[in-house]
Amino acid sequence: MLFFKKKEKEEPVKELKAFVSGKVIPVTEVSDQVFSSKALGDGVAIEPIEETITAPCAGTVSMIAEDSNHAIGMTLNNGAEILMHIGLDTVNLNGEGFHVFVKVGDKVNQGDKLMEFDKALIESRGLETACILVVTNADDYPDAEYISGMNAVQNETDICRFSS
Repeated sequence: MLFFKKKEKEEPVKELKAFVSGKVIPVTEVSDQVFSSKALGDGVAIEPIEETITAPCAGTVSMIAEDSNHAIGMTLNNGAEILMHIGLDTVNLNGEGFHVFVKVGDKVNQGDKLMEFDKALIESRGLETACILVVTNADDYPDAEYISGMNAVQNETDICRFSS
């Protein structure tokens, strides 16, 4: 006789961990007006000290910037949609210096490696390396708390908390 475990209901995502180590600043302090005006959503930016991007929580990869590989989107089980954008104007690198380890539709866990980028290459082209995370449907989460003003440790430091 076979016994099947009852599938446990997934707990909704409550926080986002730092997806790269570095100094966390409010998205409003990013030099790109599209981000600082919150046109794409609310969030934070991290001035990276490393070159690996990891999943800030469990979710499904919903978007990878075609050709340029400089941005990854995820859908979370609480309904939030997040965008991780690596560097400013890095779309102009046409994928040079970016290596993505996932594809659209992949289910990932918090801490899974999503991408590596070449920080020195980005800087050598005169571009900023700020790594931005925005909740693109932030209006649906008015009580979300975006945490900045500290040096974050990848996969450990909370950068966003969702109310239950």
